[in-house]
Amino acid sequence: MAKKALITGITGQDGSYLAEFLLEKGYKVYGLTRRTSTINFERINNIIDKIELIQGDLLDQSSLSSALIESEPDEVYNLAAQSFVKTSWNQPVLTGEFTALGVTRLLEAIRAVNPKIKFYQASSSEMFGKVTETPQKETTRFHPRSPYGVAKVYGHYITVNYRESFDIFACSGILFNHESPRRGLEFVTRKISHAVVRISLGKQKKLELGSLEPKRDWGYAKDYVEAMWLMLQQPKSDDYVVAMGENHSVKEFVELAFDVVGISDWKKYVTVNKPEHMRPAEVDYLIGDASRAKRILGWQPKTTFKRLVEIMVKADLEREKRSK
Repeated sequence: MAKKALITGITGQDGSYLAEFLLEKGYKVYGLTRRTSTINFERINNIIDKIELIQGDLLDQSSLSSALIESEPDEVYNLAAQSFVKTSWNQPVLTGEFTALGVTRLLEAIRAVNPKIKFYQASSSEMFGKVTETPQKETTRFHPRSPYGVAKVYGHYITVNYRESFDIFACSGILFNHESPRRGLEFVTRKISHAVVRISLGKQKKLELGSLEPKRDWGYAKDYVEAMWLMLQQPKSDDYVVAMGENHSVKEFVELAFDVVGISDWKKYVTVNKPEHMRPAEVDYLIGDASRAKRILGWQPKTTFKRLVEIMVKADLEREKRSK
C-alpha cells in the first residue's frame, strides 16, 4: 500500500519540491493550506491534480487534528512558517505563533491522534546566528539574531522534547540557505536573479541591495528535500545539518548572475547600503558541516553554487520572455 505524507507549507518553495519528490516515490501526498481570499498555487500548479489539499492552520489546534484524522499520514513534514527574516522584525509575535508554537500544536495533534506518525521539522541555520564555531554542526551552540531565528530554536527544541518525552519519531533538519527559481522575490538570491534579467532586457535600471558582504552557505532546494525524506527513513530519529559546506558572498552571487546574461561591468547597475534592506542584527558567517548527514543518511548535494545561480537566472529569463 502506498505511503501517505502530509506537508504543511506545500505551496512554498520546499513544499512544492518535496511534494514532487514524494509523488515520484509513489506516495499519496496531502497538503495543508490556509484559507485566504487569494491562494497562490503557482508552485504546485503542475501537480495540483495529483495531490489532495486540506484546509488547516498552524494557529488552530483542532484543524491540525482534523487534517491528521482525514489524511492518516505515515509521515508529516512541517515546512510552514513565517519564513522571511526581515518580516520577523515587523511581526515578531505572529512569527512566534507560527514558527514556534505552530510546531507544538502539530506535535500535540500527532500525540493525540496517532503517536506512530513520523515527524519532520524544518529547522534553520538562522538558529546559529552569531556563530560560536565554524563550520556549524549539530552540536554547535545556538545564538539566533532575529525573532525568526529565536522562533526556530523553540521549534527545534520542542521537537527534541517530544522525541525524548513521548518516544515520537521526530527529526529536525537544520537546513542552511537553499534557493531555487521558486524562491519568493523578497529573498536576496531571487531578488538578484530577477533584477539581473530585467536589467539585461532593459526593463529595469538598478539592483538595490543592503550589503554585498554577508556570506552564506547556499544550496539548491531540490537537492535538500531529499535529505528531509531520508531522515524519516532511518531506524531512529535524530537531527541533521544539511548544507553545501561552502561559503559565498552576496557579491559573488551578483557577479555570477550578471555573468549568465553576459554583463561584465555589473558595478554600474548595483547600488548598496540601502538602509531599508538592512537587518537590525546581521548574521555574518554561516557555513554548515553536513558530514553526519552524508555519512548516516547517504545524502549528497548534486548542484554546485555556480550551477544554482545559472538555473535561477535562466528560469527568470524564461519567465520574463513569457510575460511579454
